[in-house]
Amino acid sequence: MIDTGAYVDQAFHGYQASQQPTVPQSGNKAVKKMSMEQINTVAQDFEAFFVSKMMETMMSGIKTDGPFGGGQGEKVFRSIMIQEYGKEAAKQGNFGIADAVQQQLLKMQEVHGE
Repeated sequence: MIDTGAYVDQAFHGYQASQQPTVPQSGNKAVKKMSMEQINTVAQDFEAFFVSKMMETMMSGIKTDGPFGGGQGEKVFRSIMIQEYGKEAAKQGNFGIADAVQQQLLKMQEVHGE
């Protein structure tokens, strides 16, 4: 008989370890080397990702119908469409997430002496 308790315990401890917050170290080279252009790009990419995930959740409940609706093709198309919606929404800058991320990255650079 298989001891599933050991597997569950191992998975739970792995999950707990993955949820521990990480604090940037003073030697973090990735933060120090970012130019303003790179910071803008990273911030906008993060906003696009966040908005895409939000839209994905919103659209997950929409049912497809009709003789041509549904299927694997629509799942793939919808995924790509949602990613593009997220990118366009981030370009508009109406959410303000990119601005907040940009400010935090700049603060991290100041803390690290750049």
